[in-house]
Amino acid sequence: MNLSKRDSKAPSGELGDLLRYWRDVRGVSQLDLSLDAGISQRQISFIESGRSVPGRETLLTLAQALDVPLRERNALLLAAGYAPVYSEAPWNAQEMQGVIRALERVVRQHEPFPAIVMDRHWNVLMTNDAAPRFFNCFVDMAAVAARRAPRNMLHLMFDPHGMRPFIDDWDNVARSLLQRVRRETVGRVIDDDTASLLDQLLSYPDPPHNWKAAQVPSASAMPVIPIGFIHDGAVLRYFSMVTSVGTPQNIAAQELRLECMFPVDDATEARHRQLLEVAFTARTPRDSR
Repeated sequence: MNLSKRDSKAPSGELGDLLRYWRDVRGVSQLDLSLDAGISQRQISFIESGRSVPGRETLLTLAQALDVPLRERNALLLAAGYAPVYSEAPWNAQEMQGVIRALERVVRQHEPFPAIVMDRHWNVLMTNDAAPRFFNCFVDMAAVAARRAPRNMLHLMFDPHGMRPFIDDWDNVARSLLQRVRRETVGRVIDDDTASLLDQLLSYPDPPHNWKAAQVPSASAMPVIPIGFIHDGAVLRYFSMVTSVGTPQNIAAQELRLECMFPVDDATEARHRQLLEVAFTARTPRDSR
């Protein structure tokens, strides 16, 4: 199954067009959808042709069978004349407080290694203390933030005034990051803002060549593709674990992603701890020690 079909004709906003669009994205026929959703192919055909409007429960059943993201399920409901059912409250709304407390606990426990909470477009929403301390060892994060708002992890990596000069094996790392953008999209679909983000990243100097091609591991390859940061002539190598919220029932919860960085080897871990200790000491006033 393709991750997305950005070349497909964009839906007009009419219910039939939207449903047909999502079938096309998922690569399923009306018969396939009928079998998956338990709804007759005849009824699906009538919905797509505009000859009938399904009940809300039927429409949500079709959306679930097509794995339509919650934000786009609201669009389907609106096109059918129903009110949206999935909350579009911001990520830090009162209804999200239980999730936020859990995220705060995880990022805090991940010290002294960076942990970052992002939205669907890699904009930074929350970090632990280690994340800015780590990146400040390479660049002035305040100056980077002043050039671009909101803070975006991918722009930080690709920007030649950001982390780009400190990244080892740039071509492979950049390729793997771009592939992650496609792979980790909500609902496995490249929305317009994500497509725009990809275009912006590829407009930076020295973009990776043929970045959509698969990376074939060598016999001695690591189990993950690490990202290496060059500091004082040494390369610190990390990999990430990415966590999402299970069984989300509102849009913000579905679109949150927590990324935790881990050292690949003992040498990186030892140097990382030393680096952050030096950075902390340099920023701590003498009278507070």
